Amino acid sequence: MKYEVIVVGGGHAGCEAALATARLGHSTLLVTSNIQNVADMPCNPSIGGPAKGIIVREIDALGGEMANNIDHSSLQMKMLNTKKGPAVQALRAQGDKITYPQQMLKTLSQQQNLELKEAMVKTLVVENYKINGVVLEDGTEIQGKSVILTTGTYLNAMILVGDQKKSSGPHEEKPSKYLSNHLSQLGFKIIRLKTGTPPRIAKDSIDFSKTQLEPGDDRAYAFSFDNEPQYVPKDQLPCYLVYSNEQTHKIIKEHLQESSMYGGYVEGIGPRYCPSIEDKVVRFQDKERHQLFLEPESIYYDDIYLQGFSTSMPHYVQEQMVHSLKGLEHAVIKKYAYAIEYDAIDPLQLKPTLETKLIENLYTAGQINGTSGYEEAACQGLMAGINASLKLRKKEPFILKRNEAYIGVLIDDLITKGVKDPYRLLTSRAEYRLLLRHDNADLRLREYGYQIGLIDENRYQKLKAKKEAIENLLEKLKHIKITPTQEVNDYLNSISTAIIKDGTTLYQLLKRPEITFDQLQHFHLFEEEQEVKEQVEINIKYEGYIKKAQKEAEKMLQLENKKIPEYIDYDKIPNLASEARQKLQQVKPMSIGQATRISGVNPADISVLMVYLKRMESNE
Repeated sequence: MKYEVIVVGGGHAGCEAALATARLGHSTLLVTSNIQNVADMPCNPSIGGPAKGIIVREIDALGGEMANNIDHSSLQMKMLNTKKGPAVQALRAQGDKITYPQQMLKTLSQQQNLELKEAMVKTLVVENYKINGVVLEDGTEIQGKSVILTTGTYLNAMILVGDQKKSSGPHEEKPSKYLSNHLSQLGFKIIRLKTGTPPRIAKDSIDFSKTQLEPGDDRAYAFSFDNEPQYVPKDQLPCYLVYSNEQTHKIIKEHLQESSMYGGYVEGIGPRYCPSIEDKVVRFQDKERHQLFLEPESIYYDDIYLQGFSTSMPHYVQEQMVHSLKGLEHAVIKKYAYAIEYDAIDPLQLKPTLETKLIENLYTAGQINGTSGYEEAACQGLMAGINASLKLRKKEPFILKRNEAYIGVLIDDLITKGVKDPYRLLTSRAEYRLLLRHDNADLRLREYGYQIGLIDENRYQKLKAKKEAIENLLEKLKHIKITPTQEVNDYLNSISTAIIKDGTTLYQLLKRPEITFDQLQHFHLFEEEQEVKEQVEINIKYEGYIKKAQKEAEKMLQLENKKIPEYIDYDKIPNLASEARQKLQQVKPMSIGQATRISGVNPADISVLMVYLKRMESNE
């Protein structure tokens, strides 16, 4: 058997990678241990949230599948941070754990150029530091020009509950026992990480009258730019808010040494931004309570996910902890919480394309690269698939910059800074987050998707029409003037904004923070699409801030354009600090811009490096 691309692992990264290469015309094989578990949600049944929701929109803009899939399988949707500026607003969907993977499996099964195989990969076939395929655990060898590893949390996976340790992947699936050791033998640095999941509660055992209702938004949304909302707002399933309390914290403190983490049974490093409940109690002792959400997992069964209550305590302690919560005094635990630790590779061993530096045409994506979250995994799978395809077609690689996409921020962080704990994307990680908004992901990235070949002509023409409509509306607002008549000023008074003494344009009026586009309808009937109006309103209100961010990004791009030759020997550069020399040799940055973001490389080292590069250029 021979394929152009072999994708190992059927999680969110693997699905995006396999679909991308198959849609770009490459014969692709997706190998996964259990076909029924593709696009599984072993932890939180949600897609999106701060920063992550914007990533899902970026995936869609580039031609990926996640946004479309969650649009057709959501139980509830909310736009977060609506009282804050557009830079931090993001969509979050509560997904159906049954429907989401079923729909993704259907999409995979119907995709031309893509085959699915249920098996475990044991080793890679490597000759002269170049990938040639994979070997399955039954000894079958499959040839492939490119291989994309998306193994999730399955590499040497161990489930931990209290002092009990069990070799297992999520859902008690068989872990990958050989591939991690093989990667180590090939020269990859392996790191050990940990994550966890909370208990699932029987819905009919919860007294919801003691909890706070958290409904979905009244307005219907879609993640994909190509979909209309697929649900009616009133039909959404509710979530509920509860809090841990003094009794909960007392139980945790009394049994702390019985948890896997604090009892010394965990080797891996856990996620800093999604800690276990015992970790929260220890780290934030000044907090009297912690937010917890009761979230439905599916319309097909009644298990409730207790978000924020991840733990590795023994089962009998989990019972006490859960029963200490208001409304859950008589709760029945359907599935106990556990921690899982697994192997990953040090992402400093990756190129910006997600191709490994050690083995040509071998790519990695998702949790194997040290990330956490379905969205982070999916975008890496998409980018690895795109770049594997471009290399097979002998085309230039596709690398998103930090001012172009959260995807660019994520990958640059991984390959430049590495990870110490599972990486989670946050809005604070993006220097230009006002440019990287939920609302403009298509305007930023869909052109790229079209050039690559994942966005068809119809969707591309729709993008062009939207851009034209935005430009036309901006010009229209600049030319529609109002004068200080009694009627005009009476209306301005009625909407609590200052009256005008001279004539002004609607463009200038919309700059006022308190004025919305809908209020401009009083002066002129605008028939443009709502998303066009929203885009124009943001562009006008934040014009100064956006221009400032764009100027800062241009400065950064000047440094990004100063390329560093791959063959440079940092040991030959005099006056470099020893730590900088070591880090530069390890990361091998592609540009001065990337070098500035390496921990341990200070401005003096950058100056030395730039002088050295100028001398190299003058001697050539």
